[in-house]
Formats: sequence, C-alpha cells, structure tokens
Amino acid sequence: MKLTRKLVLAKAKASDLESVKKLNCWGCNLTDISIFSQMPSIEVLTLSVNNISSLSALVGCLSLSELYLRRNMIPTLSELCHLRPLTRLRVLWLAENPCCGTDPSRYRLTVLRCLPRLQKLDNQVVTEEELALALMEGDEVSTPTGNIHNQLPNNGLPDAETENDPLNYNMEETNKIREELGMKPLSRDKFSSLSSPSTMEKPTMKKTHILDAVLLLLRDLDEEELHVVHTATQNRLQTYTLDSGDGQRSSSQKTAEIQH
Repeated sequence: MKLTRKLVLAKAKASDLESVKKLNCWGCNLTDISIFSQMPSIEVLTLSVNNISSLSALVGCLSLSELYLRRNMIPTLSELCHLRPLTRLRVLWLAENPCCGTDPSRYRLTVLRCLPRLQKLDNQVVTEEELALALMEGDEVSTPTGNIHNQLPNNGLPDAETENDPLNYNMEETNKIREELGMKPLSRDKFSSLSSPSTMEKPTMKKTHILDAVLLLLRDLDEEELHVVHTATQNRLQTYTLDSGDGQRSSSQKTAEIQH
C-alpha cells in the first residue's frame, strides 16, 4: 500500500505536508513511503508494523529526531545509509526486521557505528562506552549504489591519475569517515585548502592517509562528538598498553628462564 498525501493529512489533521511534524502510521500495511520526500519538516515518525523495505525516501527528512520502524521488511543494514544525513536523529527503533540478523550484539554495534549520534536504539539507551566500542568493532555498512560519495567529481583528471593522486586518496578517506557520521562530504578544493603542505608531500602509507583524514575531521566535530572520540581513543590506548605489558612480562620470563 502506498502512503498518499490524502492519508497523511487525514492522520496528521493538517492542511499541507510541510506543516506535519508528527505522524503515526502504525500497522497500515505500507510498502511505499515515497511521500516523505515531500515532508522535510517531519520530526517524529512512527512506521512500525508495516511492509517497508526501503528507507531512501527519508534521506531529505533533516528534522527527523525519532523514527520507529519495528516489524517491517528492511532487508539489510545498508538501508541505514539513507539515515546518515539526518543529523538530528536521536531515537531509532529497528528491531524485528530481517536486517537485524541473528547476532543482537553485532547488529547493535553495527547500527551505532553507522549512526553514532543515536541516544536510544530499540528502546535501550546508548552509553558512551557502547558507542566507543561500536566505532572500533562494529561492521562497516556498505553504501547503496548511487550515493553522493560515489558521485564526487574527478575535477577533470583522468581516472588513472585520480586513482593514484594522493590528494584524491586522502579526500576519499576523509569523506568516508564524514559520511559515517552523517556529515556532508568535502569538495576537492576545500580539502586542498585544509591539507597541510607536509601532508601533501609524504602520503606514502595508508595509515598516514587515515590519520590525516581523522585530524581534518576533528575540526568539524562538536563537544559531544569529540568526547566520544576521546573515549574511543582511551579504550584503544588501554588495549595497546595491555599488549605492551604482556610483551614485557613475556620477555622477563624468558630472561629468568635463561638465567636459571
């Protein structure tokens, strides 16, 4: 069933689509929700218990803060890529969809990695520790075909040249991370102006590229997002500290064995 303008206005008791802020379409047997491409002001949306399989129509609902999608037919978590631009989205209920799979922990970490601004997922509060873990261990969600990242221009350079161009590689790494956080991609001109000369001279290793991308990204993060990065960094450093400690103990044990 297609959600029509007439049905939306009747349920919301509104005179036009642009004025609709909240809408409840629970259990309406919906399959087509393309109408939401005309509803950029929607803030709270209930679509649970339907037959929805695509979230592409929601990509322009930039005011959306709460989205309820429990018990639909969403096939894969790649559909969440359509929600990345929704920077105000804080509550998502996605449980009981085919995309949830059979591993609840992996599913949750993957969703949070894709949408790190969420404060509540499936009626459970998202903790800072959980979000930090998701950024490190959650699976990377593949972006559907035709996304904006794949449509970035090559600035007139041949494909072979842009493939090996250090600036292009760094820009792709940066925009990949920005996309995961629901941020707009940087243009090539803007990226070039933000990159330091030293960055452009010695981009010889992939880790260097990723570090440069992360450092550029930090400039656009707010206090809350920086705190998440800080927590994730501390957890990562603790892992290295533990590994280093184990290595030192192992060396000491070997030394003691030789002495005896």
